[in-house]
Amino acid sequence: MKAKTVIDVRTVSEFMGGNVVGSINIPLGEITSRLDEIKQLEQPILLCCASGGRSGQATMFLKQHGIDCVNGGSWLDVNAL
Repeated sequence: MKAKTVIDVRTVSEFMGGNVVGSINIPLGEITSRLDEIKQLEQPILLCCASGGRSGQATMFLKQHGIDCVNGGSWLDVNAL
């Protein structure tokens, strides 16, 4: 799958410490309140975080809302693609 959009669900400070070029930072705690915004993004969406745990939670939630997405795991792994 070639992702159209990469969302990093780490905190803002974690994101500022390094991130995937072109990725969007939407912290896990904001996923539910920004659902309408996320639905407008190009899909499929690849989600990442520090280890894959938080992005896994976000992926499950977004899939339940009909969003085409996958858990990319660690942003460092995504960055290496």
